[in-house]
Amino acid sequence: MGGKKIIIIGSAHPLRGGGIATFNERLARQFTNEGFNTKIYSFTLQYPGFLFPGKSQFTDEPAPHGLNIISRINSINPFNWIKVGREIKKLKPDIVVVRYWIPFMGPCLGSILRIIKKNKHSKIICIADNVIPHEKRLGDKIFTRYFIKPVDAFIIMSKQVMNDLRSFTTTKKAILLPHPLYDNFGDKISKEEARKNLGLKSDDAIILFFGFIRKYKGLDILLDAMQILSNHQQTKNIKLLIAGEFYDDNKPYIEQIKKTGIIDNLILHTNFIKDSDVKKYLCAADVVIQPYRNATQSGVTPLAYHFEVPMIVTNVGGLPAMVPHDKAGLVAEPNAISIAEKITEYFKKGENYFLPQLIEEKKKLSWAMMTASILELANND
Repeated sequence: MGGKKIIIIGSAHPLRGGGIATFNERLARQFTNEGFNTKIYSFTLQYPGFLFPGKSQFTDEPAPHGLNIISRINSINPFNWIKVGREIKKLKPDIVVVRYWIPFMGPCLGSILRIIKKNKHSKIICIADNVIPHEKRLGDKIFTRYFIKPVDAFIIMSKQVMNDLRSFTTTKKAILLPHPLYDNFGDKISKEEARKNLGLKSDDAIILFFGFIRKYKGLDILLDAMQILSNHQQTKNIKLLIAGEFYDDNKPYIEQIKKTGIIDNLILHTNFIKDSDVKKYLCAADVVIQPYRNATQSGVTPLAYHFEVPMIVTNVGGLPAMVPHDKAGLVAEPNAISIAEKITEYFKKGENYFLPQLIEEKKKLSWAMMTASILELANND
């Protein structure tokens, strides 16, 4: 088995693709550790500006040690797709693992995969984060259908995405697997040390909203929930730490904060969080909150599991399955009243109420399970 060649197609360093780049790098490391000859084919250009309103698509962090990352793909240049497809076809990898998370990538990735398939050797396994995107655009279904055709089998991380996939194909093999732990951000540090590093008070009750700020993630609903708590004088030492870069226009959020009068209960770190700082934020929190309007699964959840921080999530998509209610955290309805109630309930019960069962759930989220499933799909096809 050690001689098998595996190529992962998707974002990786120096792109700062948030959870997707991190996932690809961690998956490559797992395959490498298991003795496979592993490469990642990443992007020279991932998104045109209109699809990525963040400050920069690139990180200044050092490259992950010991990974073979080749930046080659231009997502908007069809001549490049032909070149990359031919290059990978010639390499004759045993398995190509391709990430699919946004239909915009359908023409690019679908074209590359069609060329690779001509070698009559490589098995193509897709890890699909989304099949139907959070923010829909014209052409989504056509692009996704084009992408799906050359794929041999799928790994899906939530029931909602599985249902979405089945609306495109009922015949291709697909298995459901939980999103593995993000365990590549270092070990847990004490809450005291984390807060000291970030300049946060030791006696505050800190709720963490983490990651890119996008409409579907429901930060506006959470701000309304904080106002409800404030109106009931229940926010004396509760602070909402918002850590992440605005993906959408920030003006509506700033206006909402002014209008609700909750600025004293907010800590705004609305810049991109470097990989080296991730553990500080997670370890500083008493609870991680995901007040999403809709979701398939979330990369924040396995991050919280790794650092053993209970969660409050909304009852949408794959979140309740990932965070069993009253065990690893609490499940609220996606509205401000329900979220405010669950915040109150959480702090009444306390962190220690949830930790033993959170640690049990954490054991299910291994990378070895992910690689074994990819190999099984490739061998059984």
